[in-house]
Amino acid sequence: MGPDGDPAALGELLRSRRARLTPAAVGLPPGARRRTPGLRREEVALLANLSPTYYAFLEQGRPVRPSPQVLDALAAALRLDGAERQYLDVLAYGRPGHAGSRTAPDGHSAPPTEVIAAGVADLVRRLDPHPTFVKGRRWDVLAANVAARELFTDWEVRLPADRNLVRWMFTDDQARRVYLDWEHEARAMLGRFRLATAAYTNEPSVAALVAELLRDSVHVRRWWPNHDVVSIGGSGVKRLRHPRLGPVDYAHVVLSVTDHPEQTLVTYTARTDGLSA
Repeated sequence: MGPDGDPAALGELLRSRRARLTPAAVGLPPGARRRTPGLRREEVALLANLSPTYYAFLEQGRPVRPSPQVLDALAAALRLDGAERQYLDVLAYGRPGHAGSRTAPDGHSAPPTEVIAAGVADLVRRLDPHPTFVKGRRWDVLAANVAARELFTDWEVRLPADRNLVRWMFTDDQARRVYLDWEHEARAMLGRFRLATAAYTNEPSVAALVAELLRDSVHVRRWWPNHDVVSIGGSGVKRLRHPRLGPVDYAHVVLSVTDHPEQTLVTYTARTDGLSA
């Protein structure tokens, strides 16, 4: 994705969200019989106070640059949630500039090589026995403590090219044993990954990873075209199967590494407040 966003993906997102809505859901009369589900283009344009021609250009992936006010109007018309609204911005405007980027020969912004700071790696080790790891820009696991390697998989014995969290989730049977509600967790992970990497999908390493996932996972092939996204960060509880302890409820916290905002630290703590274990 270049600095001007991804008009084709923006059009795909608008079409998919338009197809999910009904006139009744947005307060419009049902009108004449419809051949396809969802709203018509003209109805979305009406709800967003846009000309039908301009909205059609957006859905067609034309290189137009909508204003923030237009995106706000589209988000309201299509009932987008917070994550989808953020995704809409990225597809419209591309990656925000940052000091670490540089222009590659093909015109794309090439990211610097990912290096985890020694202090962050030391923190990951010191958080043992709480499973903790750091994932990078394309969700490669850059560091993991002993507890995380026992709970999920031993990232250190894998080849560097095979230390990707999303690839592991969708292509390794161990992930299905660890995540007791695998399908729900896998869909959520794919949605967070999509939002986190939306501005980098044209970078060769990210594009190659997405191509591998589409090739190797029937679930990714089924879900990726939907443009589903999930908010990044935050905290929550996941039920995981520990190899020695069995099913355990883990509270988890997700933190951004300030000096390297594309890196994320995730740490888990076993719940002992009376939830099922």
